[in-house]
Amino acid sequence: MTIGATPRKDITMSRLLRTLPVAGVILLAATAQALAHAHLKTASPSEKVEAAAPAEINLGFTEALDLKFSGIAVVGADKKDVTLGDAVLKDDGKSLVAPVTGTLAPGAYTVNWHVLSVDGHKTNGSYTFTVKP
Repeated sequence: MTIGATPRKDITMSRLLRTLPVAGVILLAATAQALAHAHLKTASPSEKVEAAAPAEINLGFTEALDLKFSGIAVVGADKKDVTLGDAVLKDDGKSLVAPVTGTLAPGAYTVNWHVLSVDGHKTNGSYTFTVKP
């Protein structure tokens, strides 16, 4: 072994130990950004519920939305679109709400939604509910 070998290993290990926290912060930031999509958090009417015909569809998300690129559509079991009024944002832009202006007869309905969060991430989904007789 040479006299200079031990200090060199110590310097390399020291640099590695200083680099690890920085790498961890970068990894956490990348993970947080990947999770920044607007995910459906609440829905009214709720998924798979049987209830009276709703006056509005209210979808709550985990992130604020861009209304211009977000929307809701409701389709009945007969595959016909239900007439909805213009959607608006509520709750600091995290809730997308559309009034139901058409008549909902008893039966199953599917809510299809698509949103763009203000950070630029697109998400979409659907769920069903039933209007009881």
